[in-house]
This record gives sequence, C-alpha cells and structure tokens, in this order.
Amino acid sequence: MDIGDLYSEKILELAANAVQPPRLAAPDASARKVSRVCGSLVEVDIVVRDGVITEYGHHLSACALGQTSAAVVAREIVGTPVGEFRRMSNQMRAMLKEDGAPPDGKWADLAYLEPVRDYKARHGSTLLVFEAVVEALEKIESGQAVASQG
Repeated sequence: MDIGDLYSEKILELAANAVQPPRLAAPDASARKVSRVCGSLVEVDIVVRDGVITEYGHHLSACALGQTSAAVVAREIVGTPVGEFRRMSNQMRAMLKEDGAPPDGKWADLAYLEPVRDYKARHGSTLLVFEAVVEALEKIESGQAVASQG
C-alpha cells in the first residue's frame, strides 16, 4: 500500500468540508497537542455539564488525517456523554494500534481512517484531537479547569 492510498476521496472530502468551530470564550478547560512527527497542532476548548460535553471549539493546523479526525469530532462531540467520548477515543487508539474495530454509530466516519493503522508515523496526527479532548476532560475532573484558575 502506497502512502497516497491513505488520502482517499472520502478522507479528503471530510477534511475539506469540515466545520471549524470557533474557540470558546469561556471553556471549562482547554488543551493543546502537537505531533512531534509532523508538527500538526490542535487546541480544543470544551464545556461539560452533568457529564455531557455541551460546547466545543478548536483551532487546528494539521494534515488531512488530523483534519478528518477533528472534523468528525467537531461534528459529533456536542451532546456526547464524557464516558462515551472516552470509550470512542480508546476505540480509535485500538483501531490504529491493536487492529481493533473502528468506532460505529455517529462516529462511523472514523472508519475511513482505518488504513492509517499501517502507517505508524501517522498515528499521532490522527489521534491528536482525541488526546487533546481527553486531556481537557482530565483537567475538569482534576479541578484544573479554566474557570477554577480565576
């Protein structure tokens, strides 16, 4: 498989048509992740109420694979229970690193990223948005949220 095969028409379409949610003015927490391999960058802002992600914003500077992951997250994350997001994030990691099954349901478009499994150097940029959101959730859970910093 040639690396060009990774950039399927569907991946390029998802990346090109992605909604770019603006950064939030008053997030509960924010997190920034950068891929050491390719320099892709994502900064996310989230608001969580009663265990559900109710607001989401991001700034993104990433390759098509990172853009595709972020596009699906941006489209589907609002209204997602925190536990469901964590499970789906773990499932994405397992899909790439352990030959696991791709996410399904509203996250089914992430299956288009399954071929990335064969390109370890691309795992980081593909998983960047998930790692950033999980870090922001951990900040909220540990009491390091933006609002508590004054």
